[in-house]
Amino acid sequence: MALDSSTLWQALALVLVVEGLLPLLAPGRWRRTFVQLLKLNDGQLRFFGLLSVCLGVLGLWLLS
Repeated sequence: MALDSSTLWQALALVLVVEGLLPLLAPGRWRRTFVQLLKLNDGQLRFFGLLSVCLGVLGLWLLS
């Protein structure tokens, strides 16, 4: 699989689509979830960020 700039832009566009689904389909639930996220401390946010990155890398590795 060749990785070029168009593939990167397509991946970023797909991220925007996925990120926009919850506020589009359930704005109240999205707002409540966002308020709960704001209550987390920095260490908890970093943990979830690390977990997200690891799952993304694992998914890319499995799909390649």
